[in-house]
Amino acid sequence: MFESVTQASSVDTTTKSGTAQAKLNEDLNQFLNLLVTQLKNQDPLDPMDANEFTSQLVQFASVEQQIYQNANLEKLLNVEQTSQVANMVDFIGHTIEATGSSFHLENDSAEFTYEFGTKPNSASINIMNSSGLTVYSSDAVNETGKQSFKWDGKNQSGTQQPDGTYTAVVTGKDRDGNLMSVTQTVFGRVTGAGAEEGIVSLFMNDIKTGMDNVLGTRETKPTPTP
Repeated sequence: MFESVTQASSVDTTTKSGTAQAKLNEDLNQFLNLLVTQLKNQDPLDPMDANEFTSQLVQFASVEQQIYQNANLEKLLNVEQTSQVANMVDFIGHTIEATGSSFHLENDSAEFTYEFGTKPNSASINIMNSSGLTVYSSDAVNETGKQSFKWDGKNQSGTQQPDGTYTAVVTGKDRDGNLMSVTQTVFGRVTGAGAEEGIVSLFMNDIKTGMDNVLGTRETKPTPTP
């Protein structure tokens, strides 16, 4: 019992269970120091009740056991997470469709979709760069059903914009001028995969998307040679 007290230097405080273990070690050491002091200074004619501090030691042991179980669970989750990331390597180099509005313009080409639940009275598309500046605007198809839009990366003046992260803002309004809900997806080539705080994600250059947002995958078309 309480082997962790003598192994405090080996506690990995980068994990949640490690942080809890370190706090338990600190609290337990303080308790034991206080207990020893009380035992040294107790009245021989009125000794301390052993049941009280025994009960406290049992509580410490119970907490330590729970931390130990949590640590094992964290290890299992890390193994599962690593396995998921390994499986996601197959996505690298392929194009995925994922829910969202941010996309990466690559080789002067980008594609996204939008869909209105009901037919809008008017609809528009605005594409903004990473600085929030609108570089392209056009009317959107004011119909129901999934609509696809391919952008060649040129602004309103026909000037080619650099490859990078952009956001498509699709807006629809009803006859009363009220904004309507719209569902958007983006396409992007997967350049990497990773996991953070238990969430496994794919990377489309600077854009990160969770696996639960991925709707489909397809082979990336080769870039045509000039």
